Amino acid sequence: QVQLVESGGGLVQAGGSLRLSCAASGRAFSTYFWGWFRQALGKEREFVTAINWISRATYYTDSVKGRFTISKDNAKNTLYLQMNSLKPEDTAVYYCAAAPRFTATPRSEVGYTYWGQGTQVTVSS
Repeated sequence: QVQLVESGGGLVQAGGSLRLSCAASGRAFSTYFWGWFRQALGKEREFVTAINWISRATYYTDSVKGRFTISKDNAKNTLYLQMNSLKPEDTAVYYCAAAPRFTATPRSEVGYTYWGQGTQVTVSS
């Protein structure tokens, strides 16, 4: 079992930055992929970014490339999402997730077994 707890969300003006954190506990060392997903009000949850902790490969959805950066601190067992140049369309609840097994589709939430409770990010125009 892996427990994930997100923090760092809040209200920020367009163009600003936020850093989300996801603290992991339990058998976190057994995960292959760590990811961030988001869900805007009235929309389906969507993929944002993921990292393969074995190969260190990273994946980003096109709308956040060059603005968001995923990283992980093994010593602290914490996943981060640095978000810069935020836009109003980035407003959503952000969830971190962990996949305990390899998945050929890290952009799909299907392979992610463990989820955090979510943290709200609101970007004002």
